[in-house]
Amino acid sequence: MKKKFFEQFDYLLILCVLILVSTGIAFIYSSGINAEGVLVTNEYIKQIVWAGIGCVLMIGTTIFFDIYHFRHVLHILYIVSLGILCYTALFGRYVNGARSWIGIGNFGVQPSEFMKLIFIITLSRYLADSTEEHPVKRCALATGICVLPVGLILLQPDLGTASVYIPIFLIVCFMAKIPFPYLLYLLSLGIVTIVFTVLPIWNDTIARTSTAVIKVLTDSRLRLIVSVSSVTIAAIAIIIYRFLYRKKYYRWIASTFSIIALAIFLSFCAGKVLHDYQIQRLLVFLDPSTDPRGAGWHIIQSKIAIGSGGLWGRSFLQGTQSHYRFLPQQSTDFIFSILSEEWGFAGGLLVYTLYALILIRMLVIMWKTSDKFFLYIISGIFAMFFFHFFINIGMVIGIMPITGIPLLFLSYGGSSLWTAMVSIGLVMNISRK
Repeated sequence: MKKKFFEQFDYLLILCVLILVSTGIAFIYSSGINAEGVLVTNEYIKQIVWAGIGCVLMIGTTIFFDIYHFRHVLHILYIVSLGILCYTALFGRYVNGARSWIGIGNFGVQPSEFMKLIFIITLSRYLADSTEEHPVKRCALATGICVLPVGLILLQPDLGTASVYIPIFLIVCFMAKIPFPYLLYLLSLGIVTIVFTVLPIWNDTIARTSTAVIKVLTDSRLRLIVSVSSVTIAAIAIIIYRFLYRKKYYRWIASTFSIIALAIFLSFCAGKVLHDYQIQRLLVFLDPSTDPRGAGWHIIQSKIAIGSGGLWGRSFLQGTQSHYRFLPQQSTDFIFSILSEEWGFAGGLLVYTLYALILIRMLVIMWKTSDKFFLYIISGIFAMFFFHFFINIGMVIGIMPITGIPLLFLSYGGSSLWTAMVSIGLVMNISRK
């Protein structure tokens, strides 16, 4: 019985997680020390407590959780979670520019973090149960499952957390064999929306020119004219394709102009919801020197910290960028910058290796999984981990915009840590089955 109990765990995953969490606690401790060598925060103690609870949740999920028993009530959990997100957007605690937290006193949780896992499981369940449905209906309902939480999170507004849902959605839908043209359409819509959202800010802060595109995006009358014209052209192309000539280029015309119309509308909504500094961060990584003491400060200081670490680093607790408080949000978004300054390239390589082992192990489990429901869940968790890692590391080295996405297992925060550890528990749960 004892042997059977110990055989239920994936020790490679557990070892990687424990090393990453322990490393995170060490550098959260380092981030709390000021220039005089005095510890000024107790964040590392909170992280130790959260890590202990996370280990219990991870082991409990591995051994006791049977997702098939909850399969038929997942929609209820999803709806309740949407209600919590709505409450958070309206009455949540305002922290770091977003109303993303709820709680009592000093205790607070970030519901949007837990919603990631609920979203993955709900989307996976629908796609696993809908293989016989028409692809258009299947793609539309799956998109709706994604749009609802993303919209509520953007109302907070928390651009970084909302962006994580997109790659999860695309990867799970791809694994579920949603037709690629549909996914390409949605991806194109997202990219064009982002471009239309940031173009006015880019023009005001960097280009300072007057072009037709900028006028369309800033003049309400021109925006309405272009939107109505695009919808009309798309509708005509669809009618011609359906009833007169079934030529593929009519589908491309309809898709292109519908994307333009929707992107103009969505960018207008995003401009009303997101703060200017959030949009500015999407641009400033291209040239941080355009605002070196504002939006560009984060990237500049992070690059200095990483570059000064060299090959082996300055040694633990000997970093200057963090202790002199040059790095903003240094225990959360920029924890990797502190690690790279004090442990150098070698420390960064250790983190890369541990993440690579976790992701490769997930791929192996996906390869061995025959159940579609389980396959989609692991692919969603894989997408979540990969996106968090890629964006956070890219953010701190200056090749990605600052979006406030934490580095799972290392960054300070109980909500993201618990979500990550429960996700690993769910992966091990599926693996042992």
